Amino acid sequence: MIILAGDIGGTHSRIAYFSVAQDEIKSVAEEVYRSADYTGLDAIVTKFVTSHRADCKHACFGVAGPMHDGQVKVTNLPWTVDASALASELGFERVTLINDLEAIAYSVDVLKPQDFVILNEGDPKASGNAAVIAAGTGLGEAGLYWDGTRRDPFACEGGHTNFAPTNDLEDDLLRYLRAQFGHVSWERVVSGMGFVSLYSFLRETGHGAKTDFINFEATQEDPAALISRFGLDRTNAICVQALDMFVSLYGSEAGNLALKIMATGGIFIGGGVAPRVLKKLRDSSFLTAFTAKGRMSKVLKAIPIRVILSDKTGLLGAARCGALKA
Repeated sequence: MIILAGDIGGTHSRIAYFSVAQDEIKSVAEEVYRSADYTGLDAIVTKFVTSHRADCKHACFGVAGPMHDGQVKVTNLPWTVDASALASELGFERVTLINDLEAIAYSVDVLKPQDFVILNEGDPKASGNAAVIAAGTGLGEAGLYWDGTRRDPFACEGGHTNFAPTNDLEDDLLRYLRAQFGHVSWERVVSGMGFVSLYSFLRETGHGAKTDFINFEATQEDPAALISRFGLDRTNAICVQALDMFVSLYGSEAGNLALKIMATGGIFIGGGVAPRVLKKLRDSSFLTAFTAKGRMSKVLKAIPIRVILSDKTGLLGAARCGALKA
């Protein structure tokens, strides 16, 4: 069976044909498009299928946004995607839309051991529900419900829940961001935009070290990537502080998600940020924040935590979901 799959994000849209036979999922053709260059997903998909012909009647797209009645308003793009309209335009029998984190959740059970780095071994007999958290352009979260036989993915929008500080510095961060945005979600601090928010907070409030400020306009590099890189190589003191805060906040929200879903079977960390700052994630700050939940700390220490290294999980999961629903 050939499945057309897509991983649709605020920055990039990845489209591919996959050959699916039981648990063997292989890419046949793949392209990456800059999302902002197109008026909608239909334009990207039409371009792909025109360039790559295949006998395909089923598609599944993981899209960054909340689903409702076969439609999704993309969170960080001015797009609305409609499954029925897309199926009609393509001449497909079925088009399935799922949340982008739900797509990653569909992939975790078909990834290889080499696709993971272990942050916490946890209980070797761990079982039960699991969860995925992924910082990238935004912050996505999803769950995997254990029904006693298999894990069934489901979407949520936990990244948009209220940011909760855990110390005085984070209290000040909340006040700083609330003055700008009103509602302050976890996505505001744990994402690409989060790096910029943390850097600006430290620089503008006097909490940051006295150091040379970065002129982001003078460089062509993405500010979040620049801040994380300077933090890792310790060439800018404010970036070091911003990275420290970012990793601690990431651990704190991952722990929140684990408790809400009771993810005793494991936490999987996806997205583009984690592999880039893996060295920092592996020090004690992430795990310390993850387990700092008072009476629930012992429960969290037993949960396995793995970072997903593969950048193809959204595509792979969408292909798997598409095949299951075909």
